[in-house]
Amino acid sequence: MRSDYLLSQLDVLEAESIHIMREVASEFERPALLFSGGKDSIVMLALAEKAFKPANIPFPVMHVDTGHNFPEVLDFRDKRAAELNVRLVVASVQDSIDQGRAVEETGRWVSRNRLQTVTLLDAIEEHRFDALFGGARRDEEKARAKERVFSFRDDFGQWDPKNQRPELWNLYNTRIKRGEHIRVFPLSNWTELDVWAYIERENLEIPSIYYAHEREVFERDGILLAVNEYLPRAEGEESFTATVRYRTVGDMTITGAVLSTATTVGQVIDEVAATRITERGATRADDRTSEAAMEDRKREGYF
Repeated sequence: MRSDYLLSQLDVLEAESIHIMREVASEFERPALLFSGGKDSIVMLALAEKAFKPANIPFPVMHVDTGHNFPEVLDFRDKRAAELNVRLVVASVQDSIDQGRAVEETGRWVSRNRLQTVTLLDAIEEHRFDALFGGARRDEEKARAKERVFSFRDDFGQWDPKNQRPELWNLYNTRIKRGEHIRVFPLSNWTELDVWAYIERENLEIPSIYYAHEREVFERDGILLAVNEYLPRAEGEESFTATVRYRTVGDMTITGAVLSTATTVGQVIDEVAATRITERGATRADDRTSEAAMEDRKREGYF
């Protein structure tokens, strides 16, 4: 075989993801893409742009906003949606709380992550979405490693890992009944390193908090958390200024930073290549509540 016909690892992953997106666009009536402004959803949006070019992306993007997000990421979310001229649907956890659909948690960790499930399922019903793209990858966490690319959800939005459909080669079963839907994960076979390599190759813009910067933080259970108005510090939790960056972007209340001097994508890639802990394992407090924390949330309808 001639060498100029060989595809790189990124080319293969890109082609697979674009095929998945086109399959969804052709098979479903009302798909949507979850877009938080984080690195995985940024790559997913770039793939969607490439998949349907020169036409506009043929589905809206949606963000389940907990109200505890990093402001830099929200600004980037709005900017990117405007640049691509895509409809942005914002589903608010605060609205769910105000309507009595969800109850604010109290305690040492003030997290709204579990509350997102109600807001997400209500938004799916309201907008009649039948397929949702998510940026989850199998290398992130044990429960996500069980996922199919096309993840079937019943009419309650729940995930049953024992009731998933075979995926032979690149053939996907898209049949659903009214009220059911499919979660689709185009980045399933990507790794964190692949995501960063793609960001570098495609010269994608990302929020500034992914690069090293000075931030006021405090330490809790070995996690460096940003000083913020949503998470009260306990006695003895003194704040200090450190040079940090974020490997993943979630709520300010549960997402930790890592000490870093990486100010370019290349330097971030060097750091990621050297680590042996996934970004969620290293910095997400919500995944430390139990061994099956993520799987429990997914069974309830979470991504």
